Amino acid sequence: MDVLRVESLVKSFDGRRKDTVTALGGVSLQIESGCFNVIQGASGSGKTTLLLGAGGLLQPDTGTVHVLGEDLYSMSSETRARFRAANIGFVFQQFHLIPYLTVLENVLAPTLALSGQAVRHRAAELLESFGMSHRLDHAPAELSTGERQRVALARALLNSPALLLADEPTGNLDEKNAAAVLQYLRAFTADGGAVLLATHDSTMPADERFLLADGVLTDGNS
Repeated sequence: MDVLRVESLVKSFDGRRKDTVTALGGVSLQIESGCFNVIQGASGSGKTTLLLGAGGLLQPDTGTVHVLGEDLYSMSSETRARFRAANIGFVFQQFHLIPYLTVLENVLAPTLALSGQAVRHRAAELLESFGMSHRLDHAPAELSTGERQRVALARALLNSPALLLADEPTGNLDEKNAAAVLQYLRAFTADGGAVLLATHDSTMPADERFLLADGVLTDGNS
């Protein structure tokens, strides 16, 4: 079974001049477990729209999205939110850490209402594996850029998702920290997870590569 199957996804927005901008023009793709997938495209090509749609965060105009065989947009918003929390992790370029929470609390944030000792232990283990065990009680403002991205990645992995969606996760990082993040993502796929990463970087290594331009997705492996 595919981890993610997107079929004929269309999404348009109203432009500034009251025209219609088509961000996705019938995009289809399939990704499997254990595979590192890259969507390459310039700014404005539709990469973020595709990731948000694939993750159940942005309702498409038409088309379907199946994760682990489940149709995301046939679910109620509440059911979709629960499914997303259990099965999909997100990593963004801007980190989206909560400034008034500690590092450990940020990792636990998606499950704070349910967090018990087992969840806290997994969060602490993830942060230790990312070299962040000495930062558990620090605020995001006290962290370097690379450390913030590692916290965001630990948060995304907390519930052991089947699918990880990453939007320019190395865009704000120096070469050393970018390499570290990619190493963590590769380890995730080695354990059977699926990664779909959006980037403008043509040198980003991938098992499967797609090119996205003007809302049209093509095979980028050739």
